[in-house]
Amino acid sequence: QWQLVESGGGLVQPGESLRLSCNASGSIWRPGSTWRHYGIGWFRQASGKEREGVGCIDGGGYSANLPDSVKDRFTISKDNDKSTAWLQMNNLKPEDTGIYYCAVSTYYYCGISAGEYHTWGQGTQVTVSS
Repeated sequence: QWQLVESGGGLVQPGESLRLSCNASGSIWRPGSTWRHYGIGWFRQASGKEREGVGCIDGGGYSANLPDSVKDRFTISKDNDKSTAWLQMNNLKPEDTGIYYCAVSTYYYCGISAGEYHTWGQGTQVTVSS
């Protein structure tokens, strides 16, 4: 069995920060492959809206890809020894509210299209409100 677990969500005020964690456990990899072989993506879904990608990082943890809407405020990192990835969110805005998911890409290099991801966590709620 395999599992991705997100944590770190919560209720914050505009301008505050949160750090979300994504931890992998179990046997989710193809034989001979490990966490370091796959990109990790972060997505969010606001109530009544489509899921959108907020960024990803390649398997080695060297290069991240974030959309213009968040790249000045969000960063993504990855520790392959700990099978963990993080999404650091600064200067949060009410429009950042939603359920945040991490997911494992089919590839080493990542994009922010949900179709390339095959394993998803259960999500963690982020609410930004004054």
